[in-house]
Amino acid sequence: MSEAGIAGRTALVTGASSGLGARFARVLAAAGAKLVLAARREDRLAALASELREDGAEAITVPLDVASLASVKYAAARAEAELGPIGILVNNAGISRQARLEEVSEADYDDVMNTNLKGAFFMAQAAARQMIAHRIEGRIVNIASIAGLRALGQLGTYSMSKAAMIQMTHAMAREWGRYGINTNAICPGYIATEISEDFVGAEGGRKLLASLPRRRLGEPRDLDGLLLLLCAGEPARFLNGSIIAADDGYTSA
Repeated sequence: MSEAGIAGRTALVTGASSGLGARFARVLAAAGAKLVLAARREDRLAALASELREDGAEAITVPLDVASLASVKYAAARAEAELGPIGILVNNAGISRQARLEEVSEADYDDVMNTNLKGAFFMAQAAARQMIAHRIEGRIVNIASIAGLRALGQLGTYSMSKAAMIQMTHAMAREWGRYGINTNAICPGYIATEISEDFVGAEGGRKLLASLPRRRLGEPRDLDGLLLLLCAGEPARFLNGSIIAADDGYTSA
């Protein structure tokens, strides 16, 4: 039921070269979407596209630096030209910089905000323009974080960017809902990806695990059902502006 309205749609996933982005692309491809894989690491995108095509999916790759408006516009135009107007956008690209607030440099601040917030905004804008022009009842899923709900130590700029993304989601839902576009946000908790492997084995990681309700990290597949629901057609018709924490109860404590 949750896959209704996904098959045949053009879905653009940013940050698709690894981690959650690659997982999201695989899940949407399995549901029948036509995939636009977008990220900076083109070699990884090519490998993922090849894998998806072998499984029968339609997939293209687009080099994308979301911090560059020119790159965002190019990616959106390529998607429309090759696979048709964007019907689903998963705004997944993001970075973090670990530092105490008094030590944050201007360069690091700009990198985080330009990628996590500015890039996500203009990518959503580009997708929404296509949806509006083609009268598509589209779905935009912003990948925020529990850091947007609860500030995390030494990740102040990242937390601020994700909190702003949550407010951005509310604004988009209010303005674009009239066109049938639903905008929602997923706030993942601590998920086991290649980025977290080294951290989990260190002392800080062990302390983190001890603080989690069930003493475990989530797995990328734990977000599959939520992603499919938010990207669906009729089953997600009344879900607009929702901010959903998928964190195994961490932010409930």
